[in-house]
Amino acid sequence: MPAYGTPLIWTVAALATAGVLLRPFRLPEPFWAMAGALALCVAGLLPWRDALAAVERGNDVYLFLAGMMLISELARKTGLFDHVAALAVRAARGSARRLFVLVYGFGIAVTAFMSNDATAVVLTPAVIAATRAARVKHPLPYLYACAFIANAASFVLPISNPANLVLFGDRMPPLSGWLARFTVPSLVAIVMTFIVLYWTQRHTLSERIGDDVPTPPLTLQAWLTTLGIVLTGAALLTASLRGQDLGWPTLIGGTGTLAAVCITQPRLLTPALREVSWGVLPLVAGLFVLVAGLAQTGLVGHLAEWVRILSALQGPHAMVGAGAAGLLVGVTSNVVNNLPAGLFAASALAAGHASDTVTAAVLIGVDLGPNLSVTGSLATLLWLTALRREGHMIGAGTFLKTGALVMPLALLPALALLR
Repeated sequence: MPAYGTPLIWTVAALATAGVLLRPFRLPEPFWAMAGALALCVAGLLPWRDALAAVERGNDVYLFLAGMMLISELARKTGLFDHVAALAVRAARGSARRLFVLVYGFGIAVTAFMSNDATAVVLTPAVIAATRAARVKHPLPYLYACAFIANAASFVLPISNPANLVLFGDRMPPLSGWLARFTVPSLVAIVMTFIVLYWTQRHTLSERIGDDVPTPPLTLQAWLTTLGIVLTGAALLTASLRGQDLGWPTLIGGTGTLAAVCITQPRLLTPALREVSWGVLPLVAGLFVLVAGLAQTGLVGHLAEWVRILSALQGPHAMVGAGAAGLLVGVTSNVVNNLPAGLFAASALAAGHASDTVTAAVLIGVDLGPNLSVTGSLATLLWLTALRREGHMIGAGTFLKTGALVMPLALLPALALLR
C-alpha cells in the first residue's frame, strides 16, 4: 500500500459514513455506502478479491434482514399492524404516557426474542400506525421508544442482537451463564433508558390522545402472518441456543409466511415484494467492504494489542480496564456504525485472546453504545428508513440531543454492574 493509503482509506470511510448520515443531494443511504466501497477498489486501496470476500462475510446478515423485511411488509399489507395499533390505543385509554409504556414494553419483548433489527423493521411501522389511529400530535416519543429499546434490550439473550453471536463466536456461554452475567446489566440498561427517555419527553407525553378507534378485524392473511412471526421467533431462539446462524431460519420463515399468505390471496405477492426496502442489503454490503478497507490500515493489530493489555489486568484494575474497553467501543460504534465496530472488535478479541470480562464489556458497548446517534447501529438505520418511508423526518442533530443523555446514563451503570 502506498504511503498515502492509510489516510486515504480513512477519508473515504469518513465521507461514506457522512453520506449515509446526511444523505447529500437526497441520494439514499445505500448509494453512499456502495460509493465508498467502490472508491476503495477503484483507487487500488482494497483488492477486488478482498472486497468480494468482505461482501460474502455478510451473507447471514443479508438473509436475516431479507426474511425480517418480508414479514414486516406482510404485516403491513394484511392489516396486522393496524389491528395491533388499534388494540394498543384502546389499552392506553386516552393516556399518552400509558401508550408510551405499552410501546416500550412491546419493544422489550420483540427485541429480546426476535432481535433488535426486528424491532426496527417490525415494531416501528406498527407504532406509526398506532400514533395515527390515536391522532397523536407529537409522535416522536413513541418513535424514539422503538429506536432506543432496540439497542437497550439487545443483550437480554444471545438472540437479541446478531452482534452477540459474532462477538462470542465459538466461545458463546450456555444460556445459564449468559443470564448470570448479563441479566442485571440488561435490566439496568432497560430501566435507565426508559427513565431518561421518559424524562426528556415528559412534556410531549402530557397531551390527551384519542381512544375511540375502531379495531379492524384480523383477516385470514393477518392470522397467517401472525403465525409466521411466532414460528420465526421460535426458530430464531432455537438457532441461537444451538449457536447456529440466524440468516437461513429467518429467510425460511419470511418466505414461508409469504407463500402461505399469497396462496390465499395471490394479488399480495407483487406489491409485497416490490415495496420491501431492498436497499438495506447493499447498504450493509457496503459497510462490510468499508470494514475490510479499514483493516488494511493495521487497525485490527493495534486493537488486539490493546485487548491483550486489558485482559492481563488483575483485581479492580481488570474491571476498570474492561469498562474502558466497553465505553470506547460504544462511542466508536457511533462513528463507524456498530456492525463494522462489532466485526473489528470480534477480530481484535480473538487475536488478543480477550478475557471473558473484556469480551462481555465490549459486547455491551457494541449493543448499547449506538444509542448515541442515528448511525450507531444497523437497527437504528433500519428504524430511520422505516420512518422516512412513512413520511417522518428526524434529523441527526435532533436524535443526538436525546441520545447524548440516554446512552451514557444507561451504558455506564450497565458496565459498572458487569460481573
